[in-house]
Amino acid sequence: MIRFYFHPTPNPAKVALLLEETGLPYELVPVDTSKGEQHAPSFRAINPNGKVPAIIDTEGPGGREVRLFDSTAILIHLAEKTGQFLGSPEDRPELLSWLLFLASGLGPFSGQAVHFQYAAPEGLDYAVNRYRREAERHYQVLNDHLAGRTYIVGDGYTIADISAWGWLDRASRVLKGSDDPLAPFPHLKRLFETVDARPAVARARQVGKEHSFKRVNDEETRRALFPSNYPPAA
Repeated sequence: MIRFYFHPTPNPAKVALLLEETGLPYELVPVDTSKGEQHAPSFRAINPNGKVPAIIDTEGPGGREVRLFDSTAILIHLAEKTGQFLGSPEDRPELLSWLLFLASGLGPFSGQAVHFQYAAPEGLDYAVNRYRREAERHYQVLNDHLAGRTYIVGDGYTIADISAWGWLDRASRVLKGSDDPLAPFPHLKRLFETVDARPAVARARQVGKEHSFKRVNDEETRRALFPSNYPPAA
């Protein structure tokens, strides 16, 4: 059984989608990051970085527990565990390249674009422009790569497409003010729509719906989500 530590944000959404695609049994463990539950010692023992997603995968007859954190590591582990969504052996180098491009580029720059457009104080125009333009540049790299291709790697659907879907699903927040944010990137838009039409996506969107996560953006939330912005307690 897999214990899946979850909050309804893009990186956990990727793992939710892969779990629903593979049919692996899992137990959902809500982590309300707006309340600071990711900083609890019990969770830090699972992910020292204090971020979701994370999983505990109990493997084998002896019940050995394997902890994993970071969405890309989890995607690779679960895909290898099931033998699904990895492409062909010949695709492996390119699969890893695109996964790391998404993990180190599209994801972080999208997240920072959202932060500086919605959460940062006004007057940081340079930062807003920097992160939004870099998010758009990463979109363009993927868009150009997808010209004439259905999926990111090889001839089939892989965890690279699942990883991209997690943040592309939030494109309207990344590219604030756009009614059709993927319109300038038609190949990327086609990929998103192809993935988004899969039955497992509808199931993934329901993950965690029964839990009441905090939605209020107050001082507690800001301190929980951006602790480095605040001096340590004396």
